[in-house]
Amino acid sequence: MAHAMTKPIEIATPKVTLTPCILDDDPGQLELLAEQVGTLGYEPIPTSDPEEALRLVRIGRCRMVFADVRLPAMNGHAFLDKALRSDPGVHVIVMTDEYTLDSALDAIRRGAIDFLPKPIDKMRLKRTLDDAAALYDQRRRVKALEEQLLRDLEFHGIVGKSPAMLEVFDFARKVARHYTNVLLTGPTGSGKELVARAIHQISPVHQHKLAVCNCSALVDNLLESQLFGHMRGSFTGATDTRPGLFEFANGGTVFLDEVGETSLSMQAKLLRVIQNREIQRVGSPEVRKVNVRLIAATNRDLRAEVLAGRFREDLYYRLSSIQIRLPSLAERLEDIPLLMQFFLKKYADAYGKKICGLTRRAQTAMLQHSWPGNVRELENVLSSACITAMGEFIDLGDLPEQLQRRANLPGNGEDWRPLSLDEICAQHIHKVLEICKGNRLRAAQVLGIGRTSLYRYLKRDGIERKSSLQTAH
Repeated sequence: MAHAMTKPIEIATPKVTLTPCILDDDPGQLELLAEQVGTLGYEPIPTSDPEEALRLVRIGRCRMVFADVRLPAMNGHAFLDKALRSDPGVHVIVMTDEYTLDSALDAIRRGAIDFLPKPIDKMRLKRTLDDAAALYDQRRRVKALEEQLLRDLEFHGIVGKSPAMLEVFDFARKVARHYTNVLLTGPTGSGKELVARAIHQISPVHQHKLAVCNCSALVDNLLESQLFGHMRGSFTGATDTRPGLFEFANGGTVFLDEVGETSLSMQAKLLRVIQNREIQRVGSPEVRKVNVRLIAATNRDLRAEVLAGRFREDLYYRLSSIQIRLPSLAERLEDIPLLMQFFLKKYADAYGKKICGLTRRAQTAMLQHSWPGNVRELENVLSSACITAMGEFIDLGDLPEQLQRRANLPGNGEDWRPLSLDEICAQHIHKVLEICKGNRLRAAQVLGIGRTSLYRYLKRDGIERKSSLQTAH
């Protein structure tokens, strides 16, 4: 029996609905332009009140405004400034009866999309509207693709596409299958606790509890009670008997953050847990058996701490048999845009706001910052910015003062000079080498090029000689 050939159904992707606002104090011009826009397939909102137009921009009802340059209550340039402060992504087209090249350039410099002479040519009006609609439709599709990419690159609440982070994810998956101790190293704020939680979630004991303890937050006596438990009356304030985290998470995982801050006596007790799988509650002679996976984290160089006599060598070797190093944010610069998108979505949803992204100047300020506090600092900045942002885009004024000051430094604007692509390339390679502390293999990974290509760049631009001299000093 022959089957009829069926044509696949094509589902058309709907375009973004663009609602232009027309702002003009002349009723005749207002009616005429609204009629022209309507015949081109758009639904305009005409008004002669600048405050009403600004309200429509603030609530996101209109993303495009045709504003007459001469308004009694507020001239077109003042309206343009206020509209861009409300929504830096809005398209403002300034209209005028007296067109000059200087006035057009002035409007463009202020942030206008175009400067149109009256009466407006219908073909130019159509092109302006269609270009804006196509741009918003493109942005919508790009945003959908970015969201899909974000989902694909998320690893149990951690996002990253840099070689360094993909290596962390891969090693964490391998380690998680085996019930063994793990040491996580890396600078403060790099996400060690998130990796510890991810390892537990994909481990064979994920159905059991994960207990978390910050060792640097408690003095020795309290830390011992927190980890091992205590008996009633064993110390002042011990009004009842309580189990510690090792008993609480028996069969599961205990995560000890900042283990490098513990005293030598506490390290000896931790070593006993690892070696003998047993604990003693404070004030009790009874030895209790526990079976836990220990994940420890530190921002210190434990090998150096061992040499200095501040960390037990036997405990170090017990913990570091499996070691995962988390890179700083400066070592994974290519992850910053992805992290910004992740945190914007997280906190926009948390605060019930519709935030589409950052303005270009805000993005520039974020990318120029050195992020000494790593991912935690980036998250805190975007969390605060989502609270203060009034429109759909986070602008420079929503960022902390130190980022605003850096963006406004003379070198970022007034002293700018045009550079050739070769000069920009050489400067960028030199900066990445500095960040990677001269490690050329790591620099090549960050730059997304092969090591041979990097050597060729270094030799051609003379960076190799300079960097080797700096390393020697």
